[in-house]
Amino acid sequence: MHAPGPMQLLLIAIVLLVLFGRGKIAGMMGEVGKGITAFKKGIKEGSEEIEKASAEGAKDVTPEKDKV
Repeated sequence: MHAPGPMQLLLIAIVLLVLFGRGKIAGMMGEVGKGITAFKKGIKEGSEEIEKASAEGAKDVTPEKDKV
């Protein structure tokens, strides 16, 4: 299959606009934006949590008698 051309994308956009209306489409795009923001925030928090766990795991565990 090939990618749709500019005229086909325009036709799809017009059909969506007629079916759902401008307000409904704007609301959906706002929700998509909020979802992307929440996803990025979750990724950031997850990576910070992993870094913190790896930093805790890198503590010096050498016995006191072996330390110089």
